[in-house]
Amino acid sequence: MAGQRIYEVMFIVDPDAVADDVTKLSETLQQTITDLGGAITKNEDMGRRTLAYPIGRKTEGHYVLFEIEGSGREIAELERRMRVNDQVLRYITVRVDEDRQRAEKFKTKRAKKATRRSGGGFAAAKAAAAAKAAEEAGEA
Repeated sequence: MAGQRIYEVMFIVDPDAVADDVTKLSETLQQTITDLGGAITKNEDMGRRTLAYPIGRKTEGHYVLFEIEGSGREIAELERRMRVNDQVLRYITVRVDEDRQRAEKFKTKRAKKATRRSGGGFAAAKAAAAAKAAEEAGEA
C-alpha cells in the first residue's frame, strides 16, 4: 500500500433528516468508497451538534466523520456525490498522512534529544522505548 493516502472526510447532514436517512446516506457513501478501491479505517457518527454559524437557516447539523485510505479517486467521486445531495449541508476533506508522518518524525527527534540530555538512567530508557515504539508504529 505504498501509493495509498489517508484522508479525513467530515460532512454535516441536514438536522431535519431522520436518523435512518443519515445511516442510509452514510452507508451509501461508504459503499461508494469501497467500490472504487478505498478502505474506511474509521467511521464516527458524532451526532447532532450546534453549527458555528447558520447554514440555510439551520442552526444544528448531524456530523459524520470518515477516515479513508485510498488513492484519491474515491475522494473525487465521494465529494461529487456529497455536492449533489441535498441532505449534505457542508463537507470537508483533509489529507492527513503527510502530517502524521511529520509528527512521528518530530516525536522521534524529541525522544532522542531527551535521551542525550538526561545522560542515561530510567528516563533515558523510557525515552528510547518511546522512540522505538514510534518508529515501529510508523512502519506498520
